[in-house]
Amino acid sequence: MPTPNHLRDYKKEYKRDHASKKDKLQRAARNRARLEALKKGLVNKGDNKEIDHIIPLSKGGSDSKKNIRIVKREINRRKADKIFKKIKKKLKKKKS
Repeated sequence: MPTPNHLRDYKKEYKRDHASKKDKLQRAARNRARLEALKKGLVNKGDNKEIDHIIPLSKGGSDSKKNIRIVKREINRRKADKIFKKIKKKLKKKKS
C-alpha cells in the first residue's frame, strides 16, 4: 500500500514545538498537577475537566495549590483565547 506524501511527521512537530527546556518544565508541572488531582479524585479521565493555573505558568505563575483550580475544558480554552487576544493587541500597538 503506498504511503501518502501528506502524512504529518509528529515526531518532528513535537520536537519543534515542545523541545525547549522551559516547555518541558511547564509540561511536567501540568502533568504533576493533573496526577495529584487524579489521586484525590477531583478529576477523572474523559471527564472534560482540566487543571487551570489561575496565573499561567507562562506568566510566572506557580504550581502551588493556591494557583490551581479545576475547570471545564471549554472555560480553560476561553481563558487561553483571551490571553492570546491581549498579546496580539499589544503587538499591533507596538507596530503602529
